[in-house]
Amino acid sequence: MEETNRAMLRARDAMDRAYAQPLDIPSLARIAHVSEAHFIRTFRATFGETPHRYLQRRRVERAMDLLLNTGRDVTDICTAVGFGSLGTFSRTFRQIVGESPTDYRRRRTAPAAPVPSCFTKAWTRPSSFG
Repeated sequence: MEETNRAMLRARDAMDRAYAQPLDIPSLARIAHVSEAHFIRTFRATFGETPHRYLQRRRVERAMDLLLNTGRDVTDICTAVGFGSLGTFSRTFRQIVGESPTDYRRRRTAPAAPVPSCFTKAWTRPSSFG
């Protein structure tokens, strides 16, 4: 079990490092030294979501940071985080965050009452659990 967890962590770390690049299941399965089908099943059992969903969430998480901390337009951010289509990016962003990228930027850049950063990070981190 420990070796399996390490293999899945290697693949997840590769996804975290190269989230903006095109990643596919065969290459991630090779990193974990397992078959493609076994990789998908084991990744989901280990982390609670499929590799594809994890990668989407990771990309959206990075996009959230870029929306708040840069003046780049949404299309530029979409391609910078690894999405090939603005429509897919917007739909995925809305599914994970609950609002469009533009609305997210507009609402988050408005002045707010001071809150400890640990609460802010916990509240704004996207979750696949709803």
